[in-house]
Amino acid sequence: MLHLFDLVVRSTDIDVIGHVNNAKYLEYMEWARFDWMFQQGFTLEELKRRQIMPVVVSIQINYRKELRMLEQVQVRTSVVKIGEKSFVIRQELYNQQDERAADADVTMVMIDTVARRSVPLPDDLARALAEAMPSGQTSG
Repeated sequence: MLHLFDLVVRSTDIDVIGHVNNAKYLEYMEWARFDWMFQQGFTLEELKRRQIMPVVVSIQINYRKELRMLEQVQVRTSVVKIGEKSFVIRQELYNQQDERAADADVTMVMIDTVARRSVPLPDDLARALAEAMPSGQTSG
């Protein structure tokens, strides 16, 4: 299932040449990832209670169109791959004309926050990821 997250570009997101700074695209994606996790019941409080946290280990991003101040943006997130200790999601940013402004594949690994080592994905998170995977795809 595709997760949708809407936002509006703020003045503080703009760089010296008048469009959204490249680092802000990553921030928009992060907001959407946490929104999806929270909606699945994986709030910061719950993750802290379990002493686990998903961490980004790789982002492959393509910048395709400029985004400008006050533009409405939608981040679309879907699951691409599920491993034993990691997962990959695809995030796409669309402008208000429904043109793709950026896309990225984000690889995340679950870590034990005390030991600071990777751990298997919790069963309930793996199930939620599998349910979010587009039909026809398989985890690997």
